Amino acid sequence: MDAISKKDRDILRELAKKQVELAHTPAMDALWEDWRRHGAFDKNSRPMIRIETGSFADDIIPQMLRCETEAGRKLEQELISSTINHEYYGDDNLVLDYLPINLHRYFVPFGIEIKLAHPKEDSLGHEFVPAIGDLEQDFHKLGKSIFGIEPETSQKWMDYRNEILGDILPTKISPFIMYNGPTQSLVHIMKMEDMYMAMFDYPELFHKMMDMLTSDVMDYFDLMEREGVLLPTTDECWLGQGSYCFSNELPTQGEGLKTTDLWGYLDSQESAGLSPAMFGEFLAPYYRRIAARYGLLSYGCCEAVDPIWDSFLSNLDNLRKVSVAPWANEDFMGERLQGKNIVYMRKPSPNYIGVGDILDEKAITAHIDATVTAAKGCHLEIIQRDVYKVSRSTEKVRRYVELIRNCCDRHVK
Repeated sequence: MDAISKKDRDILRELAKKQVELAHTPAMDALWEDWRRHGAFDKNSRPMIRIETGSFADDIIPQMLRCETEAGRKLEQELISSTINHEYYGDDNLVLDYLPINLHRYFVPFGIEIKLAHPKEDSLGHEFVPAIGDLEQDFHKLGKSIFGIEPETSQKWMDYRNEILGDILPTKISPFIMYNGPTQSLVHIMKMEDMYMAMFDYPELFHKMMDMLTSDVMDYFDLMEREGVLLPTTDECWLGQGSYCFSNELPTQGEGLKTTDLWGYLDSQESAGLSPAMFGEFLAPYYRRIAARYGLLSYGCCEAVDPIWDSFLSNLDNLRKVSVAPWANEDFMGERLQGKNIVYMRKPSPNYIGVGDILDEKAITAHIDATVTAAKGCHLEIIQRDVYKVSRSTEKVRRYVELIRNCCDRHVK
């Protein structure tokens, strides 16, 4: 592990102390209670608001860094990321009295190495280099998926951090939700248009490919159950999509947990161009198999889910959160979710905060008003994602959160 100077170590320990102090304030205790009420579908719970900072962290955090060594700056950025929402933005992000670290694990679909091509060095834009073109000609390339877990890798990172901060802010192996999206795996090894055309040209082979992949996912889940690495996914555990795992329906402790004791997440952004009928024929059977391995399910990312709601999603008994993306029919989803124990997880358009240096407060208010109106009678989360620039202004983000909260408070009252 890279060395950290004494000066940098002092800076990091100072930040760790501040994080622990913030984690134990009455305001944070109240926020935990708000999330618990929300996760229990309490009829008096309020809408929850989160800003996902990771995508625009490089626009904000580098100017805050004081450490000089590269290793120190990496850890400093992580510490700042743990408190910046609460300190600067005023959203409903929790501050924890520990640092979570992921269990190192991997899943390589069909055993095919995923290759990326970038138009220029360090650019965000990229494309996946396809290994599969014509499915019939290349089917022989589809082998057994390669997967495994490496707890010793996580342990090394945990020991490294705890040596620096452990007496103040311990690092712990974090629980993880179950995720494996089949269509995402496919577009990592074949072009999206080739995936679509394979359904027309080789329907039997496409089903065979999907069955192979889904069976490998089942084997991967079985491995984690056998190895006893599954931990309860409740409360502050990260669910994906900017949300938390708060729920009173799953085990909060215990050994020998099964995947059916945990939260899981699925999406299929890559199938947004399919008709509901084609989704039902070529994808739904395999998504159902994976969803059945979860205790509770959160579904959707950037794709509009309303086209497959009636025929697919509404039939999943363990569904508890569903993404309502900028391209979704908000009113339709509000009607379908009204009065149900399923969170209306709204993702506002990132343009309102990410484009331009000055917020268009009137447009933002109208956008959020439409959401809160559509979600009347629903359990609402508003999660801002996919923002890459905020004009390097924490105040801009704070004001954006204030506008969202004002809309929610006005409608709730």
